[in-house]
Amino acid sequence: MAETVDVVEFGIGGTRYALDILLAREIVEMVPITPVPRAPPYIAGIINLRGEITTILKLNTLLGLPVEGRRETQKIIVLVPEAANGSNTGIIVDDVHTVRQVGEGDIAPMDEAMAREAYVRGIIRTGSRENTKNKQENDLIIWIDLQKVIREQVSRA
Repeated sequence: MAETVDVVEFGIGGTRYALDILLAREIVEMVPITPVPRAPPYIAGIINLRGEITTILKLNTLLGLPVEGRRETQKIIVLVPEAANGSNTGIIVDDVHTVRQVGEGDIAPMDEAMAREAYVRGIIRTGSRENTKNKQENDLIIWIDLQKVIREQVSRA
C-alpha cells in the first residue's frame, strides 16, 4: 500500500499551499493582533490564545509573497511548539481550504537547488494524471517546508 501524508491546504495571494498536518495544532479565526514595537516586518504581533501569549507571523512576508488576502477570510494556523523552536507561534494565511490526504505518487519532488532556496518540500498534484493536457496549474499545491522557513528566516533575524 502506498504511503500517504496528511496536509493542511491553505491559500496565500491566490495560490494554494500546504503544510504537514503534524505541524498544525489548531486553526483559529482572525482575531485582533497586538503589534510589538520594533518587531521585524514578518511579525504581525501577539495574541492571547486561551491564556497563552502567541506570536503571529505573516507567512506571506516570510516567503516574499504579495499581500492579497481579504481580512474576513484570513485565518491563523497555530503551530505545535516543536515546529517553531518550542515557542507558541501562529501564521496568518488568506484562507484555509481543507485537510487533504496525499499519496506519495501525487507529490513531485523539487530539484535540490530549488528546494534549498524556495523552502518547498514538493509539489502536490491534485488532478488526474490522464488529463494533464487540459489541466491548469491551479491543480498544483506547493508543499512548504515550514520548519525550514522558521528555522532560517525567524532564527536569523
